Amino acid sequence: MTAFNGTVLVAGATGRTGEWVVKRLQAHKIDFHLFVRSGEKALRLFGPEVIDKLTIGSVEHAEEIRAALHNSTAVISAIGGNVTDPAAPPPAAIDRDGIIRLATIAKEEGVKQFILVSSLSVTKPDHPLNAYGQVLTMKLEAENEIRRLFSEPGYSYTILRPGGLLDGPPLQHNMQFDTGDRITTGVIQRSDVAEAAVISLFTPEARNLTFELIQKEEAPLSSLVPFFAEIHS
Repeated sequence: MTAFNGTVLVAGATGRTGEWVVKRLQAHKIDFHLFVRSGEKALRLFGPEVIDKLTIGSVEHAEEIRAALHNSTAVISAIGGNVTDPAAPPPAAIDRDGIIRLATIAKEEGVKQFILVSSLSVTKPDHPLNAYGQVLTMKLEAENEIRRLFSEPGYSYTILRPGGLLDGPPLQHNMQFDTGDRITTGVIQRSDVAEAAVISLFTPEARNLTFELIQKEEAPLSSLVPFFAEIHS
């Protein structure tokens, strides 16, 4: 396991999962830049010390993405559309087209590693969540494009498909990591999803991996890295 040297662009940093991604990058002492819709919210969440690490914008706009990616070597996307708000852009605009736009421009700008927080059950079109603008199908289409773009030699991707998201602290539960979208239900702390995303930056077993993750019984942990090895065993 090697330490990560570089700057990570966090897309969706002011969302509830994105906020934890930033906290875990700080815990691992990894440099970051934030791509957010609201600078005011970012400063409220992370303090004035991030003012030089902000780009304001949206994945709907290519030129804003390009500005945000300046000097980044990796991207962690914790973006998800608000499917319950009728005034928000539909999942096709954010969870598919926005993510694909972000990934495409990231590769053009020299980013070598792309980490996406997706969702459990994206391969199940009849899932009830798909009643909201086919959100799971839109996420799967974005996943497919990221796998295509970042599976070439010299690049890598990691796609995380968490269960239902909770708001507790990290490293307090054993995990189940699996592949093939075989886990039908389960929950996980956003903080653990963020931790898994961050350690994917420097964990070889996470390279070019799409995996599902849910929590199991309570157990204090020092690292989630061993759970990646279970996938490959």
